[in-house]
Amino acid sequence: MRTHYCGQVNASHVDQIVTLCGWNHRRRDHGGVIFIDLRDREGLAQVVCDPDRAEMFKIAEDVRNEFVLRITGKVRRRPAGTENANLASGEIEILCHELEVLNPAVTPPFQLDDENLSENVRLTHRVIDLRRPQMQKNMMLRYKTARAFRRFLDDNGFIDIETPMLTKSTPEGARDYLVPSRVHAGQFFALPQSPQLFKQLLMVAGYDRYYQIVKCFRDEDLRADRQPEFTQVDIETSFMDEHQITGIIEQLIRYVFKDAIDVELPNPFPRMTYAEAMRRFGSDKPDLRVTLELIDVTDAVADVAFKVFSGPATSGGRVAAIRVPDGNKMTRSEIDAYTDFVKIYGAKGLAYIKVNDASKPNEEGLQSPIVKNLHEAALKTIIERTGARSGDLIFFGADKTKIVNDALGALRTKLGHEKGYLNGKAWEPLWVIDFPMFEYSEEDKRWTACHHPFTSPKEGHDELMKTNPGECLAKAYDLALNGWEIGGGSVRIHKADVQARVFEALGIGEAEQQLKFGFLLDALKYGAPPHGGLAFGLDRIVTMMTGAESIRDVIAFPKTQRAQCLLTDAPSGVDEKQLRELHIRLRQKVETTVEVSKN
Repeated sequence: MRTHYCGQVNASHVDQIVTLCGWNHRRRDHGGVIFIDLRDREGLAQVVCDPDRAEMFKIAEDVRNEFVLRITGKVRRRPAGTENANLASGEIEILCHELEVLNPAVTPPFQLDDENLSENVRLTHRVIDLRRPQMQKNMMLRYKTARAFRRFLDDNGFIDIETPMLTKSTPEGARDYLVPSRVHAGQFFALPQSPQLFKQLLMVAGYDRYYQIVKCFRDEDLRADRQPEFTQVDIETSFMDEHQITGIIEQLIRYVFKDAIDVELPNPFPRMTYAEAMRRFGSDKPDLRVTLELIDVTDAVADVAFKVFSGPATSGGRVAAIRVPDGNKMTRSEIDAYTDFVKIYGAKGLAYIKVNDASKPNEEGLQSPIVKNLHEAALKTIIERTGARSGDLIFFGADKTKIVNDALGALRTKLGHEKGYLNGKAWEPLWVIDFPMFEYSEEDKRWTACHHPFTSPKEGHDELMKTNPGECLAKAYDLALNGWEIGGGSVRIHKADVQARVFEALGIGEAEQQLKFGFLLDALKYGAPPHGGLAFGLDRIVTMMTGAESIRDVIAFPKTQRAQCLLTDAPSGVDEKQLRELHIRLRQKVETTVEVSKN
């Protein structure tokens, strides 16, 4: 029905007859001449409707926003001075010969160039929202990014293999989405949180380089960078160690950024241990563009009279400081706002010292309600370690180590971007390595896996799983970029006895191992190769590339933060017949619960 896309017609087509199809983006009547901006996925083309062609012109007079049109006309240069440098077709216009309304449209719920739309309105009318030029660009970039992933992986010997969407519920960290079985009353499938177990089985089966761009599902609380269903670029390979795996992954991500948005990422990516990242930045995905760092002063304040500091310092907690250059200019209201901010992360408050004269580490040179409770030796050490100068401000966090890291880590990033403490680089990737194998859950009173229970311990750390699980490190690695974790993975356990010892450390007995993971443990006995991999979050990567505020802006049909689809009104109730077929009966209580009936 057409010869070209609107956004692809340019000066090289002058004097040619073209046929275009698209939507009326805007119609302008300039005193006898009607201009139509015709829009499709590739952009806009200006169409000129001259009254000399009476039949065509009459149709043009009745055209309204979002009418679907087909036009045929001659390409000509725009009059001098009327070119539009913002459009690929900005040098030309099409003199319309024929105009056909393929379908009229009712008035849309909002104008496509309205910048003040609420997200609820956009998601309710997502089909119209997806027509907006920015959303079209986002979706096209998402496609280009996925294409780049596929191209590199295909060219490097990886093969695309699908894994099941209906699988077994296994404890992998987040809550599963469950699917009731009609055929097997009272039993459930789970939607996969990731293809983790299946890709390991594929390695055992001999498919030594696998990938898949796949949907994953996690029933967890949502935020800007999280969705109940998300897209993962899943990669696994055999006969490669962690350095070789991260090496080829670096090549991949550099290729993707260059191909999709013409960005050259640094080569090689810097590497940092988890312990160093937490010590310096309070985060395992630090934004290295921010120049501020956390400085540990726990030992320096262990004997001070200020119990807010000495308490955590003598009971296994942490006291850390952030030096804010020229921070003395900060107002009390700004400091109070940052105090409220860190409370989001569990901090009880935010102590500070204004450094009026760095050469005088006492009440004469330092200004703060806490200075009188800190002896001069402690203040001198704080000034020296932070490198504070006259005119600076020092913020402090003092509490359990996790609270201090979370609160000051987030504050560091916020200060960096709000106050301009940045190194000027657009992209800062970082490999974070040597993650702990286990972390202790105070809630469950047991050790849990930091990544997942199939991660291999580092050489020489096997015995620590029994004697000191907290000191056991894993062959795990995350790829961070500008403060976002965009990918994570590990070398997997390929020996059944090692896997069994990990389960033992996690408190998963033999019976539970067989019940939940028996198929994997059995497969590992049949000559499993050394293997490992990584998964990228495609949604997050495209969000970063577009500069969008939320991953919902790069997903065609996303859910809200309450895990709802406003377009289709899902989730929704189902009729009684469907429930009976699934052997489910709803009990009406204050909170609706689901009871499985085996009758």
